[in-house]
Amino acid sequence: MQSYEEVPTIISGKDLDYLSDIYNWNFNACKLSNHFEKEVQDDEVKALLTKVSDMHKEHAKAVLNILR
Repeated sequence: MQSYEEVPTIISGKDLDYLSDIYNWNFNACKLSNHFEKEVQDDEVKALLTKVSDMHKEHAKAVLNILR
């Protein structure tokens, strides 16, 4: 029996659509925060945007790792 923490060996079409959406949300959020990081002058805001960008980048990587 498979535990709830294991990724199933087969992903349904609906699951794939959901993972695709999650990846796209995180990829776009990463791109946007990275863009605005370069546009702002305030160092504190830049640092926060860097953290946001990095967080979304890691989430997108996690989704890709599920699909491997």
